[in-house]
Amino acid sequence: MIWILVVGLVAGFLARMIMPGPNNPAGFILTAVLGIAGAFLATFIGQTIGWYRPDQGAGFIAATVGAVVVLFIWHRLVASGKLPDPGAR
Repeated sequence: MIWILVVGLVAGFLARMIMPGPNNPAGFILTAVLGIAGAFLATFIGQTIGWYRPDQGAGFIAATVGAVVVLFIWHRLVASGKLPDPGAR
């Protein structure tokens, strides 16, 4: 469990560095959630297309790529007005 949180935090941080923007989710918890969501997305897609067995999770690189995809979706939802911009005060 601790390992998932550490990988999620690092993957979320790397995703925020790879894809900077004015409306990135900020903070320790949201960065970890971003990375964990990316890891779950990468695991789901990897298991669906046969890259991973059902008892196997995504690795660090796949979790980072998944976090970049989640961050891209976040940016699109904020840009379209579906989500409020966290940077606008």
